[in-house]
Amino acid sequence: MIHHAQWQQLVAMIDRHAATDGRHRSAIDFLSFGRSATPTSLAHITTWASFALVAQGKKSLRMGDDILHYGPGDLLLVTLDMAVQSCVVEATPEKPNLGVGIAIDEVRLMRYLEHFPVAQLGATGTSQRGITVHSVAPTLVDAVIRLVQLLDQPQDIPAIAPLIEQEIFYRLLTGPEGPRILNMALNERPGNKVARAARWLRENFQQPLKMDQLASTVGMSISSLHHHFKAVTAMTPMQYQKQLRLNEARRLMVMEQLDAGTAGYRVGYQSASQFSREYSRFWGSSPARDVRRVSAGQAQRPSPQHDLQ
Repeated sequence: MIHHAQWQQLVAMIDRHAATDGRHRSAIDFLSFGRSATPTSLAHITTWASFALVAQGKKSLRMGDDILHYGPGDLLLVTLDMAVQSCVVEATPEKPNLGVGIAIDEVRLMRYLEHFPVAQLGATGTSQRGITVHSVAPTLVDAVIRLVQLLDQPQDIPAIAPLIEQEIFYRLLTGPEGPRILNMALNERPGNKVARAARWLRENFQQPLKMDQLASTVGMSISSLHHHFKAVTAMTPMQYQKQLRLNEARRLMVMEQLDAGTAGYRVGYQSASQFSREYSRFWGSSPARDVRRVSAGQAQRPSPQHDLQ
């Protein structure tokens, strides 16, 4: 159980390092903070391997048909790149939503696993959701607090931050979600193959989806990839690709001021009418009407950034 004093300390530190609304990076490359003084509507965002703690306020996240709620005392764990919807559900100017996010560097995690007794975590042959919420351990919160405190001793960051990152890996691996992380990290596990498929889709979403080629690339049969992909992401590969395309199309129209036809073609649509139909179903209005609303500040501006904390 988290001690009240420990949680209040985290609230005070985040409040100081995130003085204004939005996402704030830090001098530690894998550490960031988030703040919101008001509730927000659901916004489409991109996540990557990471975990987040909400120290004050509450947030919700939608992945496919799944809805997750998290607040103080909860750990939100993300084990692969995903397109999701997220919103702040509890925040006021007096008690803003405050959170901290820590990206999980997969290369450094794999290097750590070379010296970690993997066998003690047990095996899991089933695919589990790539995003989960559970109660956070006091020892993990303590490590996060010590990491944030390093920002006040910048000269110590190069030497101490990597040590605390390794402790965080240890706390995660020996906690309830250790097998889940391992399932995503080890090459022979289905979760890792799904993560590689999701990464390929993210990097090549403009290309036509050929399931046989994608399955071959990650070393799975078509039926196995389809089954495990949906088990992990709550979406089929085609639905996943569609979200990536429509997120990018909206960004192109709003940020780069492309017209709908050009944006649709740029993200891989060959039919303007199909693009318009799928865009309207996904965003709730036609491309032109949606862009006007966003430009007028009446809807969440599209953002490719991680904003779960």
